[in-house]
Amino acid sequence: MEKSAKIYVAGHRGMVGSAIYRKLQNEGFLQIITRTSAELDLRNQQAVEEFFDTEKPDYVFLAAAKVGGIIANNTYRADFLFENLAIQNNVIHQSYKTGVKKLMFLGSSCIYPKLAPKPLKEDYLLTGLLEETNEPYAIAKIAGIKMCDAYRAQYGCNFISVMPTNLYGYNDNYHPQNSHVLPALIRRFDEAKKSNANEVLIWGTGTPMREFLFADDLADACYFLMQTYNEPNLINIGTGEDLTIKDLALLIQKVVGFKGNITFDSSKPDGTPRKLMDVSKLHALGWKHQIELEEGLNLAYQDYLNKH
Repeated sequence: MEKSAKIYVAGHRGMVGSAIYRKLQNEGFLQIITRTSAELDLRNQQAVEEFFDTEKPDYVFLAAAKVGGIIANNTYRADFLFENLAIQNNVIHQSYKTGVKKLMFLGSSCIYPKLAPKPLKEDYLLTGLLEETNEPYAIAKIAGIKMCDAYRAQYGCNFISVMPTNLYGYNDNYHPQNSHVLPALIRRFDEAKKSNANEVLIWGTGTPMREFLFADDLADACYFLMQTYNEPNLINIGTGEDLTIKDLALLIQKVVGFKGNITFDSSKPDGTPRKLMDVSKLHALGWKHQIELEEGLNLAYQDYLNKH
């Protein structure tokens, strides 16, 4: 990407989009195009067409999506399917129509079959049934991957797809009901510390294993791949390392400085036993994460304190 290129970051206020925006700024790009959802409704075909006709970006990072935790995914099934399909259909098609040089579509690890072997390899896509609770979101994301490949095959578009693992970092969502496990635990431990509670109760047994990547590392990987990767099919972005929810809780307890006990409610569901990405394809290209989990948790906790 040339430093003078016009780069559109769709979803620049979210955790992922804002990290990509910061990365581009730090690398000296001068023409980063953004629009808030109030300024541009990406679900609106005509509005997106007018935006692309006016701005004519050279490169596009498609990080905009309707996202949420397990409850939101399962409750608003139609909204998650329709809105995500509309967003990516409009942005990918207009990128083709206006001659965008390269587009990156960001998916999610939930695209993989529920019972796929671990670690999750890229070629496990569409080899089995999806997790029922977030199936509509996953189907939308799979359609986005296939759309990028179809536009590449039919029109020669350089559209690539990346699948990040579980993310955390600056501008994360700490909503009591709708956030993911890591930010939810940061909030819970912080509130317990401030109220002098003697214990924090966590759902499940603490044995499921999860992988976490700091969002600024994801942005670094996206920038790297935008410069070097020009292939069909998807590529995983993660650390290739995971830990139990119990060990994550102990680490967050240490970072927050909560002195009480941790209790696990084994009557509550655990979710998938393990969700680890195979990142050998990415490592072979020469990229590896820089921010280890404890360092990242300290950065995320400071961001939480600053904003809440």
